[in-house]
Amino acid sequence: MSEDCIFCKIASGAIATDLLYQDDDVVAFRDINPKAPTHILVIPREHIPSLNETTPENKRLLGHMVNVASALARSEKVDGSGFRLLINSGADAGQEVPHLHLHLLGGQKLAAIG
Repeated sequence: MSEDCIFCKIASGAIATDLLYQDDDVVAFRDINPKAPTHILVIPREHIPSLNETTPENKRLLGHMVNVASALARSEKVDGSGFRLLINSGADAGQEVPHLHLHLLGGQKLAAIG
């Protein structure tokens, strides 16, 4: 845990938030500045600054984050119409909090990016 990381504080319970999902490895909660009607963040409890700092040992954790996001898309009922999973890595990509996190976006038509 990084003492000055807001996501570490949320994951540890030091900052209270309404968790949509939690287990030993990850927590999920709504983004406080949503970019879509459904905007959920899935974060690891372990402090990993960005995708650049992951290692082969993090393969299971990364897959778990995607599986949790997919289950949340179903529970939020955006799986039928479509949803986007996004990980920003670094400032130029738009990463604002230096703690690995996956965005689940849905609930509206999203602009095509690719």
